[in-house]
Amino acid sequence: MRTQASATHHPHDDAPDTAEAFRRLATLPAGQRRDTLRAEIVESWLPMAERLAGRFRSRGESFEDLRQVAALGLVKAVDRYDPELGNAFESYAVPTITGEIKRHFRDHMWTLHVPRRVQDLRNRVRFASQDLSQTISGRRPTVAEIAEHAHMSEEDVLAGLEALESFTALSLDAELPGSEDGYSLSDALGSPDPALDTVIDREAVKPRLQALPERERAILYMRFFSDMTQSRIADELGISQMHVSRLISRCCTQLRDQIMRDAA
Repeated sequence: MRTQASATHHPHDDAPDTAEAFRRLATLPAGQRRDTLRAEIVESWLPMAERLAGRFRSRGESFEDLRQVAALGLVKAVDRYDPELGNAFESYAVPTITGEIKRHFRDHMWTLHVPRRVQDLRNRVRFASQDLSQTISGRRPTVAEIAEHAHMSEEDVLAGLEALESFTALSLDAELPGSEDGYSLSDALGSPDPALDTVIDREAVKPRLQALPERERAILYMRFFSDMTQSRIADELGISQMHVSRLISRCCTQLRDQIMRDAA
């Protein structure tokens, strides 16, 4: 495919002249010939898409990923462009590709999920802060100044300022500011308390224990709360150790079965 420049229609010196190709593409039915011509047009405009991707190099994303996103935006622009409207292709393709890249950052580069409205507030606050920093020296602009400059409410400015800190997240293993002993955020996180399960079990078994005969309750109390051996319990009650063992086993099985039935 020829890619000669046309100063009349294209603002970029190396812009390919694809006007006739787009007119032919619009007339071709779906099929191999149309797919081939479409691929040639996309390939001709790829250098422009890559230049647009290069504008976003310093934003934390790999250039290869940005190139792929820009190429996707270019394909969308080729598919949606209507040559009958009379506008040059690049005047439609540039905002389409740029919008696709910005959408990639908005949807995939935030560490924390932030609603789209708040993301927009973040951008307005960031731009207003940059503008004000040119006229205010020695300090950051106040919330009121940003709100007045960007025509926003102070509540929206505060939401945008919070979103400025949400683009990236601090690792849980990162040392906290001011810490001299390696104390990190993960050291301040809690963990499940196994004692809570014990509370639940005790509350479940309490009414069933109260329903046991007095002797069985006494045996269980001496064994599990006073930590007495079976032989000491047998001496205390004047019965055999074997009998104590059978009573403990029977009571525990009974309590377990009753609680499981209640749970079911």
